[in-house]
Amino acid sequence: MVLVLSRTYFPDGTNSRLECEGKFICNTIELPWKKNETKVSCIPEGKYFIRKRYSNKFKWHLEVMNVESRKFILIHPANNALLELNGCIAPVTQFSGPGLGLMSRKAFYKLKESIYKVLDRDEEVSLIVQS
Repeated sequence: MVLVLSRTYFPDGTNSRLECEGKFICNTIELPWKKNETKVSCIPEGKYFIRKRYSNKFKWHLEVMNVESRKFILIHPANNALLELNGCIAPVTQFSGPGLGLMSRKAFYKLKESIYKVLDRDEEVSLIVQS
């Protein structure tokens, strides 16, 4: 499975469209681009792999692997990038401003369900981040 995250950058956040094989899955929000600085920037554009991850805080969610100079870049619910994200990616149903979205949990569960089905078959899930 190949996911493509197409970004639009703003000073206060990054808004993106997430697709798989040309089909729209959901929108996403991230922090603004600040040269990949830990906890204040979105991750660099490039190709990554995604795996399942569990934590007490987020329960079952997704992790973006092998991000240069970064650890624990997660995909989890959030509606405000500046207040709720530390470099992670949050699926949202719709945008409400730069780095802001609505109904993140709904979008996250839809995305997680489709990715987990692929990972449960021991297939790779890659994420291409581009502008």
